[in-house]
Amino acid sequence: MGKALDGVRILDFTHVQSGPTCTQLLAWFGADVIKVERPGEGDVTRTQLRDVPNADSLYFTMLNSNKRSITLDTKNAEGKKVLEDLVKVCDVLVENFAPGALDRMGFTWERLQEINPRIILASVKGFGPGPFEDCKVYENVAQCTGGAASTTGFRDGLPMVTGAQIGDSGTGLHLALGIVTALYQREHTGRGQKVLAAMQDSVLNLCRVKVRDQQRLSRGPLREYSQFGEGVPFGDAVPRAGNDSGGGQPGRILKCKGWEHDPNAYLYFITQAPVWEKICDVIGEPTWKTDPNYATAAARLPHLNEIFTRIEAWTMAHTKFEAMEILNQYDIPCGPILSMKEIIEDDSLYATGTLVEVEHPVRGAYVTVGNPIKLSDNDVPVERSPLLGEHTEEILATVLGFDADRIAEVKHSGAVGLSPVRQAAE
Repeated sequence: MGKALDGVRILDFTHVQSGPTCTQLLAWFGADVIKVERPGEGDVTRTQLRDVPNADSLYFTMLNSNKRSITLDTKNAEGKKVLEDLVKVCDVLVENFAPGALDRMGFTWERLQEINPRIILASVKGFGPGPFEDCKVYENVAQCTGGAASTTGFRDGLPMVTGAQIGDSGTGLHLALGIVTALYQREHTGRGQKVLAAMQDSVLNLCRVKVRDQQRLSRGPLREYSQFGEGVPFGDAVPRAGNDSGGGQPGRILKCKGWEHDPNAYLYFITQAPVWEKICDVIGEPTWKTDPNYATAAARLPHLNEIFTRIEAWTMAHTKFEAMEILNQYDIPCGPILSMKEIIEDDSLYATGTLVEVEHPVRGAYVTVGNPIKLSDNDVPVERSPLLGEHTEEILATVLGFDADRIAEVKHSGAVGLSPVRQAAE
């Protein structure tokens, strides 16, 4: 067993979520990720939403596994020299600063290439080139500008953002792919390059079925949407469609036994055409298999409300897990609405490494999400996040080759701030 990115060194100038998602994924594939943080402060998420006094928050720990932390004041002359030395020995510099911030630090693309012609500069930005490229963007803004919010929610309600972090983490995943691709290309060209993942672009990529529907809408109504069966006219833009399936097969979230007191006692049910006859048998409507109003997918479209009301009468007689067990016997596509509590208590997710419990020297044990991408020859266990500046001296010595005198000189200059102090949790 090996490490897929063994030998790749990442200079991590990222913070909050989008960039750290990217660099954490690279660390899980075996890259040496050196997280550069401001002395005394570090990534802002170390203190955001803190649940244990004087300990790094879960917001930080769950986005910075398997990294090393060095504190560095880049406004300090000695600190700037150390950063230049790091650029020389790293393969990739990843940043998600506000537009222009890296240039103002004196590290333009041209300067970085002078220091290291093979360096790959990977950036998360809110927008690509265009009228908004200088604007700062956060998760929900990305969802709104990328088309997700306008197509999420119910037809008669407000646009909604999703609980999935498709703007931040979604963009980080896109950037990670771009970095690996640039590294592969560098093997052939010997040159570094710039990699950009714009949050608007990444969200739009995840909303591609809605781009599909926008073009279909110009040629007629979207017949698989519930409003078609209800006789509600379409406007000139893709509408919000509640819990309708986006794949063309009608689907909805239905109540299951216990829904009155359990907010997650629901099941997603898809009336897939190839298993329609099995659905009819399961719910006790065998005549629908031959009835011209229900026998074909096209004929069923105006009757979806009636059909799902009948299916829901069946699901309400079963728990979501009972319903899933029965329906899967007939290959009827469905899925229970799992709460975060149910997910974090699912032993099977720990067995596959999708969820991992790790120990932290200050906050104690916590659960983190593991690598979602499984490679058969990538043996990298998930490790805890670093304390602020925990690996400063180690990096100066082992990565840059500084001797004790040089390290003392750097520390005396104030470039790395104070040595990290481990505080016990209160």
